[in-house]
Parts: sequence; C-alpha cells; structure tokens
Amino acid sequence: MEISFTKTSLMAAQSSLELSRKGYELLDKKRNVLIMTMMSFIEKAGEIQKRVAVVFSDAYEALQTANITMGISNTEQIAQSIPEASGYEVLNRSVMGVEIPEIKHEEEQLIHYYSFYHTNTALDVAMQKFHEVKRLLYELSEVEDSVYKLAMEVKKTQKRTNALQNIQIPKYEETVSKILEVLEEREREDFFRLKVVKKKGEKRSAKFKDSANHQGGITP
Repeated sequence: MEISFTKTSLMAAQSSLELSRKGYELLDKKRNVLIMTMMSFIEKAGEIQKRVAVVFSDAYEALQTANITMGISNTEQIAQSIPEASGYEVLNRSVMGVEIPEIKHEEEQLIHYYSFYHTNTALDVAMQKFHEVKRLLYELSEVEDSVYKLAMEVKKTQKRTNALQNIQIPKYEETVSKILEVLEEREREDFFRLKVVKKKGEKRSAKFKDSANHQGGITP
C-alpha cells in the first residue's frame, strides 16, 4: 500500500485505526455473547436428549410388548392410521443478529385412533410415550438448530475478529508509525534549517552593525 506522508494521511490512518479497534471490541463482545448463548443451548440440548432417550426406551419396550401380544401386522395397521404431526409453527427470533428458530406447538391431547376392544394397555403406553417423544423432539429440534446457527455465526465472527486483530489493526498501527516518523523527521529538518537561517541572519545583522559603526566613526 502506497503511503502519502502528509498530515491529512496521518489523520485518515489514525481514524481508520480507531475505527478498527472499536470494531474489534464490538465483535469481541458479540462473539462472547454468542458463545455464552450457544453453551446454554448445548446444555439444554443435553438435558432434552437424556429425556428423549429414556422416553424412547420406554416407548419401544411398550411397543415390543404390543407386537408380541397383538401381532406385528395389527400394530402396523394401527400405526398407519395415525396422521402426520401438525399443530405447530416455526417462528424466528433474533439473538445478536442471528435468526434462530422458535417452535410454537399446541398442547394437544392424545387421541386414540383405534378400538380398545382389539388392543391392550401395552399399545396405550406406547402411544402415550411416543406422544411425549414428539413434544420433546419439537424442543430438541429447536435447540439443536439454534446451536448450529449460533456456531456458524461464532465461526464467522471469529474470522472477522482475527482479521482485525492480526491484519487490519497492525497494518494501520504501522502506517501511523511510519507517517509520524517521517513527519517528525521533516519537523527536525525544518527546525534545523530555521536555526541555520537564523544564525546566518544574525551574522549578517552583526556585520551590518559593525560596518555601520565603523563608517560612523570615520571623520571626513
């Protein structure tokens, strides 16, 4: 980069340096907030995953009992009669400029899509557990997607922060230092020249006075 060693260039470089430092501070704060938010989501995801694992285990155990007591074909027919999940809406909310999902779902009551005459309690338990799993999966998908989006933003912010800290700020610091060094050297040279000119002027003035005094002392 070509540097113009003028006071105008110095002011511009100092302004860019100050702006880069402020940008670094803001990005560093943003990164810290994002990391803290992401860590809280990760902790929450871990808790939900544990609950999902327990409920899934109970649900499959009950389903296995239903398959044994009722027959796999009968259980499959009942499963096919259950409609796809509905009654939920995916919204977005902003965290430090990052759009993360928020799933709104209705707390719907469990509806049994089968006759109690040809089924048993094992199927009822399995239905209840899988219904609970569905609710937990809403929460888990919301949290895990939030973690992913926050992690991507942290990565992006980290790159920008590193670029400012390791490239931009040192570059402007070096530019400011070079311009200051050249301007200070010019000021020293100008000062030295002024002193030389002043001394020459004083010598000329002294010679002129001596000459005037000498001429004034001569009688005609």
